[in-house]
Amino acid sequence: MSSDQVQIVLVAIAAALVVGAVGLLAAWGVRHRSIRWQMSVVAVVGVAAVLAGVLATAQLMFLSAHDFQVVVVVGAAAGAVSLGVALVVAAAVRRWSERLRVEARRFGTDGVFVAERHGPAELQELAEELARTSERLEESRLREARLEGSRRELVSWVSHDLRTPLAGIRAMAEALEDGLATDPARYHHQMRLEVDRMARMVDDLFELSRIQAGALRVSVERLVLGDLVSEAIAGADPVAQARQVRLGGSVEQGLEVHADPAGLSRVLSNLVMNAIRHTPADGTVEIRGRAVPEGVELTVVDECGGISDQDLPRVFDLAWQGSRARATTVDDAVAGPGAGLGLAIVRGIVEAHSGTVEVANQHDGCRFRVLLPA
Repeated sequence: MSSDQVQIVLVAIAAALVVGAVGLLAAWGVRHRSIRWQMSVVAVVGVAAVLAGVLATAQLMFLSAHDFQVVVVVGAAAGAVSLGVALVVAAAVRRWSERLRVEARRFGTDGVFVAERHGPAELQELAEELARTSERLEESRLREARLEGSRRELVSWVSHDLRTPLAGIRAMAEALEDGLATDPARYHHQMRLEVDRMARMVDDLFELSRIQAGALRVSVERLVLGDLVSEAIAGADPVAQARQVRLGGSVEQGLEVHADPAGLSRVLSNLVMNAIRHTPADGTVEIRGRAVPEGVELTVVDECGGISDQDLPRVFDLAWQGSRARATTVDDAVAGPGAGLGLAIVRGIVEAHSGTVEVANQHDGCRFRVLLPA
């Protein structure tokens, strides 16, 4: 490269740096202004840098006045066109951003954001992210509404389920005090059953409060699932026989699971008692356990007649009891209290084990599926 060429390159670079520095100062000065100003600065700086370099090198090349004028006119025309294009693009970007701002304002008011595909990719990605945020917030609102409704239902059900046995105990106690009880032993037995019902309900409320407060702690051990299933069947068999419900189970030989013994026993007991409560006489309740790729699967299948599609998502909600016919299939004195706490406790304990629980209709009954990590 000759010395003249080196000189031209250095002059062009110096001119561009000077114009660029001035442009940065100008961009800093309008940083809080509309994007129209910023894009105008970019367009002007680009053309001015080229024009400054051309003019500086033109002086070195000793161009005639006419040629120099031509260079200036061409540069000015290019600058004007660039500035016009920048203003048009800036106006479009401003319009797109204004639409996004309007939608964001509506999002803040209504909580709903609809993503529209307009503007550059960055604005579209921002709109899509806001739309996803809107969906998550809507899900949170619905979940909060369901929880609040469940709390109100819980207070209502617990008040009813406590008031009823208390009224019965009071009536029987008054009958015993007045000597009007024809069979005192039967009255005492019934009073003990009612007290047991209330004690179980209080225990469920305490357990549920620990789960909702995040205070539930599990002590994981290696357990033989078959032993836990056998214990659950043995504990529930008297209730099943009283209701003439066949109770059985099958677990893969030697299948082990890492779980809290008391917690998993509570899960099995609640699921089995729930199945017995809603299975008619001569029905069958089956407990099955097997290893699956995701971990250990435990299922409880009953013959309750199924759950309506609108109720399926609410099965594990607090205080959910289903339809009147489904909720009163079994006498509470036989199958235990029905305040809608058992399945909510099941979900809390399973989730504390990093597992999942779900329910689905199957044939003429329901299939509750618990999946625990291996």
